[in-house]
Amino acid sequence: MRPLNPIAAVVIGMSIILAAATFAFVADLLRNAEPDPNAAKIDRLTEQLARQDGEVQALRTELNALKRELSELAAAPRPEPALPTQPAPPPDQPPTEQSFSVDQFGGMAPPQETEDLTEPMQLAKKRFNDGILRPKPGVLREILGEPRTSYSTACQPVTNPKLVRALATRNFGNFRLTMIRPALDSLGQVLERLKKEEPDIYAAIGTAGALCARYVRGSAKSVSSHAWGAAVDLTLKRDLDRMGDGSTQFGLVVLAEFFNDAGWYWGAGYSREDSMHFEVGEALLRKWAAEGKL
Repeated sequence: MRPLNPIAAVVIGMSIILAAATFAFVADLLRNAEPDPNAAKIDRLTEQLARQDGEVQALRTELNALKRELSELAAAPRPEPALPTQPAPPPDQPPTEQSFSVDQFGGMAPPQETEDLTEPMQLAKKRFNDGILRPKPGVLREILGEPRTSYSTACQPVTNPKLVRALATRNFGNFRLTMIRPALDSLGQVLERLKKEEPDIYAAIGTAGALCARYVRGSAKSVSSHAWGAAVDLTLKRDLDRMGDGSTQFGLVVLAEFFNDAGWYWGAGYSREDSMHFEVGEALLRKWAAEGKL
């Protein structure tokens, strides 16, 4: 049973007192209701009646005041229970030299493995890369040449003079990338649009690198598009999206729309999903080549 409210207990007590006083008054009245020739006794009865009536009125006034106080208390909003406090997360730490490797031009190169997730969500591949083809290594060789004569699973320098001349290194806020020049220009335009339309995502964006002449992760023969400086791996809040788990960070889904609008292919469309990977689409590459930009 719920414990009685203190004010409610007072109200009940006052009601009992009022009832008792009324009962006493009525009983006394009945006892003295017989005709009495003695006028003095009638006067005493009248005086007693007036006194008891005053006491009853005082009790009734006090009871009404208590009832109002109880109603106001019941109508007042109850304070929310205090929630346990959570310790504040530690501030973001700046990336160390061990967080990424550096390409031959001083830009950030992508790592071989990616692990962490941030707010993962299931992919909706059908929404993205509509009409955009990823450039296969044969197309990249046709337009830009072979980056180097041999590869391994580790990043190595680009040695092809034609491709070296097409590469440039540029700063984008908190990170520095080496890519083919028109790709850097296009990336800069995407980031400018992102800054205006999605400032929170823009503030959180970082990179896991761009130029890296090596094989695709897990392969010993397929060359990565990073080898031509035509792809970039992007991060949010310095967290790397895990490759091949079928989910992605929410912010990367937003980024995919911006990059698709600019003609870039999103790596979530690979048979082995790579959501932080964005590369220049084939049509865009051919357009730049036709314009003499490559």
